Amino acid sequence: MTTVNTLLSSLVHLFYPHTCEGCGRDLARTEQILCLHCNRKLPATGFQQHLHNPVEKIFWGRVNIRYAMAAYYYTQASMLQKLIHQFKYHQRKDIALHLGRQMGHMLLQSTWLYEIDCIIPVPLYAARERQRGYNQAALLAQGIATVVQKPALPHAVQRMQHAGSQTRRNRASRWENVSRVFAVKKPDTLQGRHVLLIDDVITTGATTEACSQALVAARATVSICTLAYTSS
Repeated sequence: MTTVNTLLSSLVHLFYPHTCEGCGRDLARTEQILCLHCNRKLPATGFQQHLHNPVEKIFWGRVNIRYAMAAYYYTQASMLQKLIHQFKYHQRKDIALHLGRQMGHMLLQSTWLYEIDCIIPVPLYAARERQRGYNQAALLAQGIATVVQKPALPHAVQRMQHAGSQTRRNRASRWENVSRVFAVKKPDTLQGRHVLLIDDVITTGATTEACSQALVAARATVSICTLAYTSS
């Protein structure tokens, strides 16, 4: 049976070759989304192995976060930006799941993953999620969960209103824009649990902070893991 499956897989790849989202070359059977070369080119931060890293420092004095990390550095016109754009705006759920699995493997290198009880994505406003068809942070969380074997709770936090785009706002404006938009659905279920909060890109941290504040108010311990970090 294994031989038959391998043969079928080879035939599918022959007639419907999958190409690398980074360089456009055909992927080997063992590769997904990115070829090995492009996967290695993604700018990994290594933050999961370092306490007091730049993502943790974003939240100092703002909200009580236990640990924080981002998997990759984000820059304009980069391969990572292209991948994020594909899964956010072009229905490429497979890319988000793949990058979530990559985040999961990085988390396995941390010294604190064992403390985590569950994984919660930063939610989208319901109307935006219906329009897009999915929440990209929930897909990242799903990919992470398959690797780290922790339960993902995609509906634990609700976004009460649409805060609008954060792209052109400064830090103070971003915080004011999202400070009251999140609510924990069943606070009692998260009390005393250590939550790993998932988002895609973190800049000023205003959205992630606001969501964290709602979880802290529910008496959860919060750590943060984002796909990408940008300092500007």
